Amino acid sequence: MHSKAPWSLKFAAGLGLAFLHLPIVLIFVYAFTTEEKSYQWPPPDFTLKWFGVAWERSDVWEALALSLKVASISTLIALVLGTLCAAAVARTRFLGRETISLLVILPIALPGIITGIALRSAFNLAEIPFSFWTIVLGHATFCIVVVYNNAVARFRRISGSLIEASMDLGANSFQTFRYVILPNIATALLAGGMLAFALSFDEVIVTTFTAGQQSTLPIWMLEELVRPRQRPVTNVVAVLVVLMTLLPIIAAYYLTRDGEHNAVQGK
Repeated sequence: MHSKAPWSLKFAAGLGLAFLHLPIVLIFVYAFTTEEKSYQWPPPDFTLKWFGVAWERSDVWEALALSLKVASISTLIALVLGTLCAAAVARTRFLGRETISLLVILPIALPGIITGIALRSAFNLAEIPFSFWTIVLGHATFCIVVVYNNAVARFRRISGSLIEASMDLGANSFQTFRYVILPNIATALLAGGMLAFALSFDEVIVTTFTAGQQSTLPIWMLEELVRPRQRPVTNVVAVLVVLMTLLPIIAAYYLTRDGEHNAVQGK
């Protein structure tokens, strides 16, 4: 039996949640304000006008398309490389395995500005022009970590006897992966892919150092904030970003939770 938490702890938890989420609520409120130059509180009135304005802005659609392309390709690269790296670290033993594991997770452990500066310096030394692909490579560095963390945890829960039984029954390596390993790691890969997509979609710091003249949706929002007119359009786009990143994160949470629950039941 778990005793109930005291009211003081509940109150403190409520204050912490309010501190974290109140700014997000304000973004939603200011997306409907009639005031177009400042963040007046309380808003003088409410309107849906800015949603129509944002819909008709071609620069919003261009930035959104770029963000979706970058996030999709970065996630695909992360799924392939992160899964292969997780399989090597979790299923085999070799010299320097823990060092490699540390190096894989290092990009997400370091501050984003350090990663951005390092990537920009590397691209300059290699004389690689900044383009769509430099953004993708920059995002893939931390997306791989997310997929790796999910995949390596699931690989370590797979019993080696399942793979040995598959081989004993005549299955080759591809068949073992297709019918034994993949069903066991599918939800972990899906959750990792969704988290990687969400992280890539709203990344700002690394993108700033690797984008050149291109603007993803978060960079577009950052540039629009310095303009005095039509600021609610930025809030409308921010609402879109919140929804597009929140849904994959919630789905990843439930997929990971169900996977852990099933693993416990399997034991």
